[in-house]
Amino acid sequence: MDPIIEVKNISKKYNITHEKGGYVALRDVLTNIAKNPFKFVKHKAKAVVGKAGQEEFWALKDINFTVEKGEAIGIIGANGAGKSTLLKILSRITPPTTGEIKMRGKIASLLEVGTGFHPELTGRENIFLNGAILGMTKKEISAKFNNIVEFSGVAKFIDTPVKRYSSGMYVRLAFAVAAHMEPDILIVDEVLAVGDAEFQKKCLGKMDEVTKTAGRTILFVSHNMAAIQNLCKRCVLLEGGEIKMIGEAKEVVERYLNSRTSVSKTPLKDRKDRKGIGLIRFTDIKITNSENSEEIKSGDKLKISLRYESDFKRSISNVRIILTLRNRQEIPVLRLDNLVTKNTFSAIKPNGEIICETGEINLTEDSYYLNLALFKDEKWQDFIANSIMLKVKSNNIKYNYKISPDKNFNIITTSYSFINN
Repeated sequence: MDPIIEVKNISKKYNITHEKGGYVALRDVLTNIAKNPFKFVKHKAKAVVGKAGQEEFWALKDINFTVEKGEAIGIIGANGAGKSTLLKILSRITPPTTGEIKMRGKIASLLEVGTGFHPELTGRENIFLNGAILGMTKKEISAKFNNIVEFSGVAKFIDTPVKRYSSGMYVRLAFAVAAHMEPDILIVDEVLAVGDAEFQKKCLGKMDEVTKTAGRTILFVSHNMAAIQNLCKRCVLLEGGEIKMIGEAKEVVERYLNSRTSVSKTPLKDRKDRKGIGLIRFTDIKITNSENSEEIKSGDKLKISLRYESDFKRSISNVRIILTLRNRQEIPVLRLDNLVTKNTFSAIKPNGEIICETGEINLTEDSYYLNLALFKDEKWQDFIANSIMLKVKSNNIKYNYKISPDKNFNIITTSYSFINN
């Protein structure tokens, strides 16, 4: 039997035009023409023939893979790797520059919130519209209408124009339509991240059901590596528009995470991959246990010492520090925030040290990575991902987890406080 999807030598090129300068008033244009008319004509001539500051950008290069019927394939990679471009080509939203695609079946896509919906129509009307686009008859849509509404959870607003829906309601209804219209191929981008944790779990369960029981095919893009591994047996890793690896989901995810979670050897003070305004900056970090040992075990209390510097000459007020510890699957397991503990420093020195002391952390033996974020007056001053790797060794203790009601991950419960020196 032929594969349901065949992708052969797909490449996608975009022409990027570089415009010099920002906004230019009409009077400035007229002045420049009067001063140097020949230069103006030359520039316009170049623009006409397409030589005015254009650059070729290949979003995808020589992509080749096949998908069998009933298979769930994960597509992963960093932002800008080409995942969404690939899905848009497969969904026939945009054509490839080179290559060929063979799709044997009816396709439904969920790439952006509200894709295929008309904002002025009600939820009810959009179900029939979207179903018709997918090739369903009115009778077939009516037969599944109640199941779609029940799954989406927007029954109360089904006769309200969808332009008044929240992004979460939009994606609930859009996914419910796509999943119940029984397409042969369902293409899902990171759009499900808009929904809450309960709905995401519901969607993943539905996708698992349609592949295992109905034999339908799913292409799933997500940054949630746990979801990718639970749903998909095979995975495609994209990097810089090229396929770096195709194989078992666990192996591909492992390679991706190893490349993403590496900690730079550059001292924290000199890290260039930071974000934020930069008026206040982290310069050093050290993690020890309560006995000042850098060997951390499950159940230890942590002491996180953060040195910082700033451009301020006087004491700084309204500072917020957020520390997020993530596991190798990039799932947050510990979040420390000085506003939560009401350590709202009345003022900190322009340069100094902030220490966070925690209660016992019940982490399993593994490697973890700490993200640092610093705000002043709710403005992002500094952010560094993977500032340090924390290796935790087993101590044969019981683990105490609780599920955060509004997040799709487990949070370790612990007490903590911040001190400024």
